[in-house]
Amino acid sequence: MNSNNKNQIIRFDWAMKRLLRNKANFSVLEGLLTTLLGERIIIQRLLESESNQEDEYDKYNRVDMLAENSRGELVLIEVQNNNEYAYFQRMLFGTSKLVTEYINRGESYDKVRKVYSVNIVYFSLGHGRDFVYHGKTEFRGIHTNDLLELTPFQKQTFKVDTVSQLYPEYYILKVNGFNQIAKSPLEEWIYYLNTGEIPSTATAPGLEEARERLKLDSMTKDELAAYYLTWIIL
Repeated sequence: MNSNNKNQIIRFDWAMKRLLRNKANFSVLEGLLTTLLGERIIIQRLLESESNQEDEYDKYNRVDMLAENSRGELVLIEVQNNNEYAYFQRMLFGTSKLVTEYINRGESYDKVRKVYSVNIVYFSLGHGRDFVYHGKTEFRGIHTNDLLELTPFQKQTFKVDTVSQLYPEYYILKVNGFNQIAKSPLEEWIYYLNTGEIPSTATAPGLEEARERLKLDSMTKDELAAYYLTWIIL
């Protein structure tokens, strides 16, 4: 890696673990989530998650970050560099753990928090032709195939329109599967996640901030040393 390249941008997973823990850099992460979820996401704070702490024993093949948005919903962002055959089950475990951890004993079930699980994977997960997948929970009649809907009272009480909005939603970004020219804001983000480069023509939310805030030349000497050590270990 050429440290003399003043336009070189650090990898997103390393940025998540360190630089993005500074609230001044939230706009980068908000840009990715806004682009992916199709709505404006404002991060209120970062919460402690299993591997977002910094020390010499960091597991560099995995990074995760837990955020709370302006609606009180939980967003778990995970980056996995190495192949893990049971990754689907780990996604389920992660969301289930958050659901149970962020409700107080004795609270009614209407206090269950909405969880988004955003998974950025650098290996071939499952078998499919796309590079971005979205999963949500729906209930359909086994005889009529009709979609089970909320009652008007439930819609008003929970402030959602569909049953699926009450359940965790999963996003899988298969970064290595993208090998084409970016033509949309989401593809621009996938291109950056894959290559660590941001085209000068990119317009996706958060990428302009990433270009300026995640440059190698903006890092301290200690940050640079830790960054290069990470990729030596990998």
